[in-house]
This record gives sequence, structure tokens and C-alpha cells, in this order.
Amino acid sequence: MTRIGTIDARFQSYNIEMVEVTGGTFWRPYKPGRDNPPATPGSAGPSLYADRKPIDLTNPRLRRLAAALGPAYLRVSGTWANTTYFDDAGDHPTSPPPGFTGVLTREQWGRVVAFAGAVNAKLVTSFAIGAGTRDPRGVWTPTQASRLITYTHAIGGDIAAAEFMNEPDLAAMGGAPAGYDAASFGRDIAGFRSFLKRASPDTLLLGPGSAGASSGKLLSGDLLAASGPVFDVVSYHHYGALSQRCTGRVPSPAETDESALSEDWLSRVDSAETTFAALRDRFEPGRPLWITETAEAACGGNPWASTFLDSFRYLDQLGRMARRQVQIVFHNTLASSDYGLLDETDFAPRPNYWAALLWRRLMGTLVLDPGPASEPRLHLYAHCLRGRPGGVALLAINPDPASALRFALPVAASRYGLAARQLTDTRVLMNGRELRLGAGNELPALDGEPVAPGRLDLPPVSITFLAIADAGNPDCR
Repeated sequence: MTRIGTIDARFQSYNIEMVEVTGGTFWRPYKPGRDNPPATPGSAGPSLYADRKPIDLTNPRLRRLAAALGPAYLRVSGTWANTTYFDDAGDHPTSPPPGFTGVLTREQWGRVVAFAGAVNAKLVTSFAIGAGTRDPRGVWTPTQASRLITYTHAIGGDIAAAEFMNEPDLAAMGGAPAGYDAASFGRDIAGFRSFLKRASPDTLLLGPGSAGASSGKLLSGDLLAASGPVFDVVSYHHYGALSQRCTGRVPSPAETDESALSEDWLSRVDSAETTFAALRDRFEPGRPLWITETAEAACGGNPWASTFLDSFRYLDQLGRMARRQVQIVFHNTLASSDYGLLDETDFAPRPNYWAALLWRRLMGTLVLDPGPASEPRLHLYAHCLRGRPGGVALLAINPDPASALRFALPVAASRYGLAARQLTDTRVLMNGRELRLGAGNELPALDGEPVAPGRLDLPPVSITFLAIADAGNPDCR
């Protein structure tokens, strides 16, 4: 297995939405066994949103589980960040000033900075861009951004990377002024870049940070053309679909299982990467690609986003993007709504958290070519084994609900097999044992079971990591 590239040590990263930090309304989670009527598309009814208090970033369980995924990047952004006022003076206004829709206090941001430091995460954010940040001519001014950066530095923090705004292709939805277009974005980016280089010269400038290549009225190509070659990193978001909250359509369970394991669904992330890689090569040649927001579906995720069924997409996406040399993938979110890695009520790990933890423990930063798959439906990814010179880690995904798949294992390995009693179970088994936290939020021992060389069977709808410590791979030394 030869080397095909490398990924950043913080490849697997995550988001905490700005509205989680400030408190406010965010996507209402679905509840098992409860009637969850779909929302009317475009509505803001009770089935879409729920009020929530600010996330407790001092919670010991949250910190311990996030730290286990480090090193990582923590992105604090989202649509709500576009119109959030930073209360640098400590006035604690009861309502946002004109031109803003939310308030971020010094204490709240201080807890973000402290959390990032405690869990080995570098901070990424975006800034307010709404009417409250603009002068009488409608030109963006850096007053709010300057206050946030200055305070971050004053308390010993650092902003490693920043996008100007969240999803500029959906500018009207995100609180930008009426008539905001690509030329407006280009003008704003020129001013923002000049400001950022003065205020925080080591901060990477990410952009455009759009929701898709052509997801809104503003095309990503037009945004890149208008801004010019100014970005250190080309960033974008990817969701394979809108959740049933926003579409109003509730699929049947059989339809859900079939579509969530289909090649069409799993490969959608490839199509998005191909599009943005081409845009990068045209407008920002040589720059790395980051996916700064992704999950099962936009609008908080579908009900099955919190179950084992979505772990196939989650891990397959990481494998595909590492192979394509996307450097960072930010999962949305760490602990909110249905697509959170952790449950928002008690921060209990969901199946995708356990999948993320195994990836972090086993899959190193050097990506290998596993060669052609021995079975048409076998998804096989190879990296150098983390922390073991010469070792190789394999991720083998069998999304076939009817058939076991086989491949030849030439040397002994340790096996970490993930499965569930039902695909939509929120509990996950590793080598037949349920993964759960111990006393004091202690993570379970993630010990593989020995596997002898030979033909290896992968059960239907299963995920298998293999650690081959004695592979002797010359590229991994």
C-alpha cells in the first residue's frame, strides 16, 4: 500500500454553533416515540426550532469527550453568527442593539476560549456582517470583529482561522443587507482581509464558506471571482440533503435504510469535492480545501442522524475526503440537535462519537492506497496506523444489508468491529460489547480482538477497523 497523500493532524474537527454559545433558538431534536410532524417548508413553526440555554462548556463530561477527539479545530459560527453582537463593554443588554439578532457576552466567549484550550482545539470563527456592522453607505466596518479579536488575545486566546461570514451564497437568509451580491462580497472581503492582516496576522483567511456550489442566489464561482485570490484556504459546506424538518417529507423506515446505505447517498460528498476542487484550481490554485460544516442533512439532521445508520456516511465521508486530500472536515455539531456527536441533554456519546473516537485512535495522517476492492460494495480505506511506525490501519465498510463481504488479510491484525442490533439503534457494539461510559465519565477500553491472517468476513451492514501493527509498510516508518 503506497502513499497517496497526507491530511492535517486536526483533520477530524467539529462545530459548536454560535447560537449554542449565546443561547437562543436552534433546530428542535426529534424525540423517540413522540409525534414529530414535519414543518411546512420555509416555516419557523414549533416543529422546527426549540429555545435553549447556552451550552455549558465547563461540563466535565463534555470536556473529557471532546478532549479525546483532539487535536482538532473548533469552529464557532453558523447562520446566527452573522448577526450576533459582541458585548465587549459588559453592559449585558436585555435585547440586541439595532441591526443584530443576538448577543455574545465576554463571559460566554471567555468560556469558548477556555474550552478550546482544555480540549486541545484551535479556534475558528466568523464575524457579524449584518446591518449593525455597516456605515450609512452600507459598507462593512470592522468594529465588532476588532473587539472580538482584541478580547480573545487579551484573555490569552488565539483565532487560528476565520471566515468573513457564514454561507455568503445564502446572504439574504443569513442577515446580509438587501441586494447583497457577489460584488458586495468582493468589496467586503477586500476590507476584511486588510483588517485581519493587521489585527491578527497569523489567522488563516478561509473562504468563501458557501453552502454549496450553486445552492443559493449567489454562485460560489461568482463569489471567488469577485473576491480575487485572497484566501489561504478554500472552504465550503456539504450536506447531502435537507432534513425532513425543512422538506416536509417523512420517508418510510425501509426507504430510509435503503437510501442511507446507497452508493448515490454515500458518493454525494465526492461530487461536491470535485466541484470545489475545480473552483479552487481556477481561482485559488494550490490552496488546501476545508469542509467547514457537514453532517447527515441540513436543518439539524434527520431522526436517524443520531443512530448507527448514519455512522456509515460519517466514516465513509472521512475516508473519501482523506483520499481526496481535503485537509479538515468539521462535523456539525459536537452536541446539538440530531446531528450532534453527543446528545445535547446529557452529552451522552452517540454512535458517531464512537466512530469518531476510533478514527482518532487508529487512522494516522498519512493516507495509503488500499488497491482495488475485492468486492463491488466494499469500501476500503488505508492510513498509516497512528503511533506505530510501519503499522497500517484499515477501515472496511460493508453497507450491504444482505451479504457478508470478504477480503484477504495477509498478516495478523487487531479488529474493531462496529455494529448495532438495529440500524436505527442509538447504542453501538464493538466486537459484540456495547460501548458506554464508565464511572466518572471514563471512556471504555477500546481493545481490538486478534485476527489471524486469511480470509476476513465482514458481516452485513457493519463497520470494521483493522490495526496491523506489524505491517512493515515502508511509507509509514
